[in-house]
Amino acid sequence: MLLNSKGQVTIPSELRAKHNLREGDQVEVVEDHGTLRIVRAEGATTRGERLVRRLRGTADSPDVEGMSTDEIMDLLRGE
Repeated sequence: MLLNSKGQVTIPSELRAKHNLREGDQVEVVEDHGTLRIVRAEGATTRGERLVRRLRGTADSPDVEGMSTDEIMDLLRGE
């Protein structure tokens, strides 16, 4: 991995998938006996919690209007 000028690195896609990390997830870099570790931020909201917060009260919004329950559940699950 390459550290860019802003101090950012890209976590490889296979590791993001293995550890269920998605865009918007909050992570922290912690030092552990001289080693840096990337960990999910404690108390961070999950992807599901973010989706529920976004969709709460929007059952009549254009985003889900006319969708079946199964279609809405697929949307929530990211399928």
